[in-house]
Amino acid sequence: MATGGLLTGCSGPAKSAPAAPIPTAPPSSSVTGSPGPSAPPADVPTRAEIVARYGKRTSTGWGLNVPGALSRLPVGGKTAALTFDACGGKGGSGYDSALIAFLRQRSVPATLFINSRWIDENPSVFKELAADPLFEIANHGTRHLPLSVSGRSAYRIPGTRDAGEVFDEVSGNRAKLAGLLGRPPRFFRSGTAYCDDVAARIVTDLGERFASFDVNSDGGATFTPAQVHQAMQGVRPGSVVIGHMNQPQGGTARGISSAVPQLLDRGYVFMRLSDVVKA
Repeated sequence: MATGGLLTGCSGPAKSAPAAPIPTAPPSSSVTGSPGPSAPPADVPTRAEIVARYGKRTSTGWGLNVPGALSRLPVGGKTAALTFDACGGKGGSGYDSALIAFLRQRSVPATLFINSRWIDENPSVFKELAADPLFEIANHGTRHLPLSVSGRSAYRIPGTRDAGEVFDEVSGNRAKLAGLLGRPPRFFRSGTAYCDDVAARIVTDLGERFASFDVNSDGGATFTPAQVHQAMQGVRPGSVVIGHMNQPQGGTARGISSAVPQLLDRGYVFMRLSDVVKA
């Protein structure tokens, strides 16, 4: 699993570049597209309950593929999932309209992991994306932090420090998304995608599944189009691909738009995570 550059996609130029000359589907007028989850837990725990349950637990795993994390699809055949992060914050609130236009042109579904700060900076774009049935909206956290019960860092970014902060990072944006979508998100990816095993269990208790990946398509939006294209050659049956939709001046859109048609020609089918992962 290639891991380099996951943080970089959340910094750098945030100004939206003009979209490539690819037709864009007209925006819908209401937020109806993102698929609803299966029934959430009957009793989603409160912050106090999470702290009581996990406050004294010590993590034994840390990284991109801790127990419980979804890094590959549980299916056979040439099925894969494209996921794109929108990180928000300074330098991370741009919008790669060319990438989204390509996905729409080719009717390629994707799961979009969107941070609370990005929503605040792009409310109309968020509404348009959420209304498009091609896309599933997922939770990319409130402050875009690595998810840890002990303050572990990734790419020099300190993570959440305890079980209470894990709850805050997940539930803050979960509540925002539930209010905007009319339903809570089903999947969560932390800032940098790093997580420890205790934090992953908290995510599960809060009704979401921690989503990792096995193909890093754009190195945190630092790759050139040629590098993105090359990284996409690593797609295998069941792959979960990570990329970024918040750095329009990067090579993601052009690299994806050159690699995905070749994968389609080879018989690959792309699906949203919830189309495959039912629990």
